[in-house]
Amino acid sequence: MMLALVHDWLNQRGGAEDVLETLVSLFPRAPIYTSIYWRAGMPPAYRAWDIRTSWMDYLPGIHRHHQPYLPLYPLAFAATDLSDYDLVLSNKSGFCHGIRTGDTPHICYCLTPTRYVWEFDRYAARESLPTALKRALRPLVALLRRWDYRAARRVTHFIAISHEVQRRIRRYYDRDSVVIFPPVATDRFQPSPTYDDYYLIVSRLVPYRRIDLAVRAFNLLGRPLVIAGDGRDRERLQSLAGPTVTFLGRVPDADLPDLYARCRAYILPGAEDFGIAPVQAQAAGRPVIAYRAAGALDTVIEGRTGVFFDAPTPESLAAAVRDFDPASVSPADCRANAMRFDKAVFERSLLAFLQTVH
Repeated sequence: MMLALVHDWLNQRGGAEDVLETLVSLFPRAPIYTSIYWRAGMPPAYRAWDIRTSWMDYLPGIHRHHQPYLPLYPLAFAATDLSDYDLVLSNKSGFCHGIRTGDTPHICYCLTPTRYVWEFDRYAARESLPTALKRALRPLVALLRRWDYRAARRVTHFIAISHEVQRRIRRYYDRDSVVIFPPVATDRFQPSPTYDDYYLIVSRLVPYRRIDLAVRAFNLLGRPLVIAGDGRDRERLQSLAGPTVTFLGRVPDADLPDLYARCRAYILPGAEDFGIAPVQAQAAGRPVIAYRAAGALDTVIEGRTGVFFDAPTPESLAAAVRDFDPASVSPADCRANAMRFDKAVFERSLLAFLQTVH
């Protein structure tokens, strides 16, 4: 069977790329169609893949700053014809589901309906876009929304990464979907017999992750918070941080298991579409303190593997941290819950689904 994989862009590494790496391991012969590929900025292992880029890959500065080119992605993917393949599997959070497949079945593994198109007002507020710019962008967003909806109608089947994303697919695209949770390499993580006196966040530092809320909460608490990761919001976050908040920057993958295993608890301050990091923390035997929304409702068992806070405010998170005793949670329970999201579970579920549609 000739299968093609489709991915939005390859210039940064995050949860979408974790999924892609698993798809490549499942289908090592499949070419990967994408808009851009920053060879120097992505893992060396990617250089062995058959990556096929669009004309956008030649645009100036796009590898480091892909967002200003937002209106062009639909054009690039709409010009990509994959109808000669037997099956197409797209891994989408942006516009890559807009490829042309003709009569070829197209399965879209949907990380989320395009966030800055369907939730523009919320996105603009988080990004602090000036009022004049928001007003100027609205006609473009309306145009992209119409394109995105039409592109979704051409998809044969949708797979959602969480029940929250399943609801969005129904709301925005008027399409049904099945839920297959993303793959987590749980075997990388093991519980430790002891833990240290710090709370942990592992994340890209971008506004929608609401790391600012956690920074302000731990300023109130005066307790140690360690933040691993980097991104365009780092400078602002550091300006907000008090003396008990530490920024580690990018942490090598090899160091993450120990960092997770030794924290008191993992902090999830924002609404994640799924959220791989909280599952990794549980695989390392550590509980999660999460905002009660979206993917956390699938991955955290209240009272057994963590607790929720209800309001997106520093005070609500601070109260949850203050009232929660990590020793009340069993590391074995945390790890058992994480195993529901193991990479092997994802692979079996995906392959079984693909067999039903092809």
